Amino acid sequence: MSTIKVISLNTSSEKGTIKQPIPKATINFKGMDGDAHSGHWHRQISMLAIESYRKMEAKKEGTKLDLGVFAENITTEGIELHKTNIFDRFVHKDVVLEVTQIGKKCHQGCDIMKQIGDCVMPVEGIFCQVIKEGELKPGDTFEYQPRVIKTLVITLSDRAFKGIYEDKSGPFAEKMMTGFFENTGRHFTIDNKILPDDEAMIQEALKKAKDDKYDIIITTGGTGLAKRDITPDVVKPMLDKEIPGIMEHIRVKYGSEKPNALISRSIAGVMGSTLVYVLPGSPKAVNEYLNEIIPTIEHSLRMIHGVDFH
Repeated sequence: MSTIKVISLNTSSEKGTIKQPIPKATINFKGMDGDAHSGHWHRQISMLAIESYRKMEAKKEGTKLDLGVFAENITTEGIELHKTNIFDRFVHKDVVLEVTQIGKKCHQGCDIMKQIGDCVMPVEGIFCQVIKEGELKPGDTFEYQPRVIKTLVITLSDRAFKGIYEDKSGPFAEKMMTGFFENTGRHFTIDNKILPDDEAMIQEALKKAKDDKYDIIITTGGTGLAKRDITPDVVKPMLDKEIPGIMEHIRVKYGSEKPNALISRSIAGVMGSTLVYVLPGSPKAVNEYLNEIIPTIEHSLRMIHGVDFH
């Protein structure tokens, strides 16, 4: 855990203008009281690190920038804020903020660009929604709590469960997900288990994963036409929402070259706040499917948690 210090609290009555420091701030469930950006949306509080100010001052030798000049509500010191991730939290004894956006589109004609000639907010500013409201003053500290994305990989195979052959698809899925999280700078955990093609055991594992608040469940195996291929039949009734497009796309993409790919009964969906992907049981298929699924995961998680800003 890291600690960040509040250097300045800043407000403005109009959007796109420089904010002025204030001695203390009331943070409510719309944002900073009295600020133009306050509202029922995902960008309630804007934050910028003093470390980013120093970069800008270094670019403009001899220039000393006033705090609030980049229209941030909270100026901090301690970490480079733009290296955080969506869903990470800043926890103060009275106020809790959750990161919802990194950077933003720069609006032409704003006062900041007119007066300063450059702006760091589009690249290094971050935005948060208020999770807990309260009072803040300069000198207060936040504890930075990275959001850990929890993934469970379940291999479904009678023979692998009995140790007749080594499970290869589960470890391959774990490897691909590890690469994805590391590339995005995410904090993560990946757990795995091997189960037989047993309806009750599959149901129990999924219910427990939901209760344990896993963000992602990936199953491999049991998507074909054999008598014991029951995974989609067990999982589908447990979903609150199905995501048919991703699996339809994958079947068409690979089925156009290899018709056997069209036989897969893989499904995807949402169970509570958990993304569920039911994949075939070969490493080759896991590779093909996850190559298409992985680019959609971040956006899917944001939608599930109400941070959807197309």
